Amino acid sequence: MQIQRQWATPLTIGTFLLMAVTGGLMFFHLDQGLNKLAHEWLGWAMVAAVLLHVVPNWPAFRRHLGQPAGRVLIGVFALLLALSFFSVGSQKSEPGFAPPLRAMAQVPLSTLAPVLKLTPAEMRVRLGASGVVAASDEQTLAELVGPDLRRQIGTLNALLAPPKP
Repeated sequence: MQIQRQWATPLTIGTFLLMAVTGGLMFFHLDQGLNKLAHEWLGWAMVAAVLLHVVPNWPAFRRHLGQPAGRVLIGVFALLLALSFFSVGSQKSEPGFAPPLRAMAQVPLSTLAPVLKLTPAEMRVRLGASGVVAASDEQTLAELVGPDLRRQIGTLNALLAPPKP
């Protein structure tokens, strides 16, 4: 089967448009609905589209790699990709919601209960139902489930979920 430019190129353009718009919206924190999900998952469609575009255009692609400007530009982006795996200085790779959730996990259960619109007794029941046993209302979620943010979020979600009948 020969890959046809007549559909590989429009597919590449279409997926680029989707990635550019959803990426721009995410950058400026204007994304809504399924923008982020579409960006993450349909990004794979762009990868496939680019590969399908490169195959019939392989001779031109090779010419770009053979020219100094092409090699330099591709090398610069390869270097930027490699550098993106490193943190700079005190930069944390945590999302913005992590510090408030970590703060909530550090307060005693007796203080957290009213914030979650629960009584301490309701909180102990819900914690127990999720496999977390609190010996005292003065314990914190961090003490009960450890420092893992995902586990803390999961426990908070269990506390916020409506009780099962």
